[in-house]
Amino acid sequence: MRILLAEDSRRLSGSIKIGLERKGFSVDVFETLMDSRAAIESVQYDAIILDLGLPDGEGLDLLKDLRNAHNMTPVLILTARDRVDERVHGLNAGSDDYVLKPVALEELVARLRALLRHPGGALGQTLTAGNISFDTSLREVCIKERPIKISRREMSVLEQLMRRFGRVVAKNVLEERLYGFEAEVTSNSLEVHISRLRKRLNSSGATTNIHTLRGVGYLLSEENK
Repeated sequence: MRILLAEDSRRLSGSIKIGLERKGFSVDVFETLMDSRAAIESVQYDAIILDLGLPDGEGLDLLKDLRNAHNMTPVLILTARDRVDERVHGLNAGSDDYVLKPVALEELVARLRALLRHPGGALGQTLTAGNISFDTSLREVCIKERPIKISRREMSVLEQLMRRFGRVVAKNVLEERLYGFEAEVTSNSLEVHISRLRKRLNSSGATTNIHTLRGVGYLLSEENK
């Protein structure tokens, strides 16, 4: 899952980024409204963590613009503004949660996952494909009802393929969901994850297989026995 963090404190944003990435998220950090807007226009994020006081304007302006454009990406406001009227204003402007600084990483992760479990969110459902099941809340993959060990990147690839089971997923879509702007991505990074995931599924007895469509993308489908 890919998260946008709009926060101008490099110390805080660096700490949050490291913490969230350890929990399986991909995080893009931006210090200004302008850069945040540009990123949102080019990437489909699963959630946004938004500071209100940014160097070039108010975070609420970005939030209002998103909602006016019918962009319902979950937004968690993270701010030091603790007055009741400010919290009410933020929630009424369309935010899904309002969290005060400082916040423990465990609480931030819990609140973020709660937002992603809302109807239509990225979490909160169990995906199935053949004899594979993927609990998106627990981040647990089972084959024939037995949990398997799987890396964070491979799990992200599998999730996207399972969400589009039986349909082709373009290579650039997978790369967008897996990697942040600052990630070092080689030309064959995705192919390596696909290859490892394919071997892991096959060795665990999965009844599905990942097919490569050269120049197009990848397809997860049930094997014909």
